[in-house]
Amino acid sequence: MAVTAPAPPAGSVPAAALRKRRYGADNVSARRMWARTVIGALIALVFLTPYLIMLVGSLKTRSEILSVPPEYLPGDGLQFGNYQSMWSTPETPLTYNLLSTIIIAVLATLLVLLVATPAAYYTARFRFPGRLVFLFLVIVTQMLQPAVLTAGLFRQMLWLDLNDTWVAMILINAAFNLSFALWIMHSFFAAIPQEIDEAAQIDGAGRLKVLMRINLPLVWPGIVTAVIFTFVASWNEFAASLVIMSTAENQPLSVALTKFIGQYATSWQYVFGVSIVAIVPVIILFAVIEKRLIGGLTAGAVK
Repeated sequence: MAVTAPAPPAGSVPAAALRKRRYGADNVSARRMWARTVIGALIALVFLTPYLIMLVGSLKTRSEILSVPPEYLPGDGLQFGNYQSMWSTPETPLTYNLLSTIIIAVLATLLVLLVATPAAYYTARFRFPGRLVFLFLVIVTQMLQPAVLTAGLFRQMLWLDLNDTWVAMILINAAFNLSFALWIMHSFFAAIPQEIDEAAQIDGAGRLKVLMRINLPLVWPGIVTAVIFTFVASWNEFAASLVIMSTAENQPLSVALTKFIGQYATSWQYVFGVSIVAIVPVIILFAVIEKRLIGGLTAGAVK
């Protein structure tokens, strides 16, 4: 006895019919899809072109980079030896510079999280005297940049006997990124209904447990957003590092990069190579937490 397939429920539309409805004989939707793909590819190419130029330039000789008319591709083969040579330059110990950059950026980010998380939770949950003034001052500090305060920062670190140390740059980067992280996390904590905290306290949870076990999982996208922006800002910081870090081994990559730029000659192949090395960790970080970062940036639109 032949078995017949069950009839589709009333009102349902087969998938083939949906595809035909979406991509009809005129292919209007299909053309729009391809047009958006092409436009997106062109926009991506515009933003990726500087990085492609740096990558190709790092594999050229200096004469090829400075040749007129310009040579867009390496004519003498790919110069992978440029990367080996730039790491062995005695005036620029890039291994120590990379280590210094990683330590400063990671510890500054952790310090910002350690301070900003309880501060954001407290300002979002309690209406204490001077709260609005405090939040206003936090915004004001965001207007100041290390480049404007380099002389004062140098004198202050010299007085604290922290000049030319990692501790100095960790404190400076944490201080200048703290306000942004506090405001980001403050908005996320404020969006959580206070009844959730009250219910947890009725069950016997203390304030610290409510923060760690209840609130932090709910504001995780905001924490990730604060982490990525703080890390990138600390990684790219230049002005204060140039003034405070005088020892070549302690300087971050942003300062070490300038060592290849001389008064009469510039080793562009090394400049491009160091720039590529400097952006690789940031790209990896973005790739790892991309989904959570997008969720943190767009969460305000759906809360």
